[in-house]
Amino acid sequence: MLKDITLGQYFPGDTVIHRLDPRTKIVMVGVYLVALFTASWPISMMIVAAFLGLVILLSQVNPRLLVRNLRPLVIILLFTGLINLFMTPGEPIVSVWIFRITLEGLERAVTLVVRIVMMIMGTFILTYTTAPMTLTDGLESLMRPLKRIRVPVHELTLIMSMALRFIPTLIEETDKIMSAQRARGADFETGNLLKRAKALIPILIPLFMSAFRRAEELAIAMESRCYHDSESRTRMRQLRFERRDLLAGLVGIALLVLVFGIRGPLG
Repeated sequence: MLKDITLGQYFPGDTVIHRLDPRTKIVMVGVYLVALFTASWPISMMIVAAFLGLVILLSQVNPRLLVRNLRPLVIILLFTGLINLFMTPGEPIVSVWIFRITLEGLERAVTLVVRIVMMIMGTFILTYTTAPMTLTDGLESLMRPLKRIRVPVHELTLIMSMALRFIPTLIEETDKIMSAQRARGADFETGNLLKRAKALIPILIPLFMSAFRRAEELAIAMESRCYHDSESRTRMRQLRFERRDLLAGLVGIALLVLVFGIRGPLG
């Protein structure tokens, strides 16, 4: 069910991960992604996986929730794995008609799928443990130097925050529309691909209308409250680096040192 998808939602908590400065968490996600896609040896991949497991444990996020949110991406993961499995040259281990599976292809497919899954889980932790407005403040603070070259930093971060905020709302709206269409006899499960695509048209039209209506209501609400961006704007919560942020930074440096120090042939 679409309502089971929790992408973009924030789960309040009082864990160490929740209390980290949002700028620290954003930078740590970047460090984690660099380490993940740089790891080129099974031991280094295990180190990155252990780091992810530690973060999940400290954040007290239910691992089942992370796994459940991978369901919409199963087709993409399978497609990515199959492309690498059959298109990678090397020593063949299975050959059927024009399809040939190589040892290098099997290794690359498994490695790439594992990396994508770990990447998604790591980024989910960021949104699960960081409030949208706090995430916006952190992004704006990190991107502040771009204001010198006239980049609209505040507007960009506000757009990203609103996009994350409204993902759960649109998912819930889609689920309601699909339930209403099923009650009227609509069938989204049977038929060929073309028939299923046509069945989605009664969903897309009201969904787009709802999205535009919500966008208009939000714009009117912001204008009625005289919302504008300026250097004189104040924030209720001031961002400050604490000792735990320094410790998190040291852990991130240690992770990069270990991953870069262990190099091997893993693709």
